[in-house]
Amino acid sequence: MRRARNTLSWLASREVNFAPLHEVSEREPIGKVMEKRCLLGLFSFSIFLAFDPAFAAQVETITESGKPLIRKSSGGRPFTVHSTALSDRQLSATSRLARQYPWKTSIVTTVFWIGEQPTGNNPVPNRTSSWDKQWPRSYGGFDDPNPAHRSNYIPVKFKPRQNPFYCALPYNDKARTGHRPEASHVVPWFKEAYQGPAVSTCKDRWVAIRKGNRTVYAQWEDAGPFRTDHWQYVFGNERPKPNLNKGAGLDVSPAVRDYLGLNETDVTDWRFVNFSEVPRGPWSTLGENNTFVINGRKKGVKAR
Repeated sequence: MRRARNTLSWLASREVNFAPLHEVSEREPIGKVMEKRCLLGLFSFSIFLAFDPAFAAQVETITESGKPLIRKSSGGRPFTVHSTALSDRQLSATSRLARQYPWKTSIVTTVFWIGEQPTGNNPVPNRTSSWDKQWPRSYGGFDDPNPAHRSNYIPVKFKPRQNPFYCALPYNDKARTGHRPEASHVVPWFKEAYQGPAVSTCKDRWVAIRKGNRTVYAQWEDAGPFRTDHWQYVFGNERPKPNLNKGAGLDVSPAVRDYLGLNETDVTDWRFVNFSEVPRGPWSTLGENNTFVINGRKKGVKAR
């Protein structure tokens, strides 16, 4: 308030001409005129501060480099925007990760399931995965895709021992022994995920899959559809190769299908995500391979 009153007193001592700009400019230099117009704006703002002390107490402007530009109290909690960090605040951690793993858009997506028998368009049965020779046993049974035999994203006959939200992408980092020669160069997280030559660095990785305004999160549990070597698409910029299923580049489980409301052949977008990006949901509750469940056991917290 004292600063506002001092400003008012100072402005009152100044001669401010309120004549129209074209009339003033005939008698005075334009620079002088603009100075007075700026004083008029400051005068109006000071009047506002003088009659609204609550606002005056909330806003503090500081112009020194590297210091807060605006400090505003809202509900007693200070909020500060730093001039040197503004761009970082605008670019959140999520958006930076999105640049690290960009969306693969308009990908033909098909539904597959653990225990699936071979068909004309799917010659490979899903009794095994690229990383689990006893996949149905590890899962706990046949992941029946029939909606009439499912409830809450799982089969009604049993409770899965692995995450029912799973998917397949056409790359396998494992070779007969060790890893493929290119794996350490093309898998972005290879070094941090490496646990020895017998363990895949891709299995259980989290993937975000979206259809319209819905996004689901699933774990990568198999290589396919059709190919297991297309790293240029999975980790690069290529599109899926032509195949019997309209060029499908992503297989998803019945749980993913049901959450997104997909047809048996549909189109979705997908991208890799770090676990820190994955919110809780129906994909966070079940499975010995589920990161949420594993972390919960370490902390003694039940997954939800």
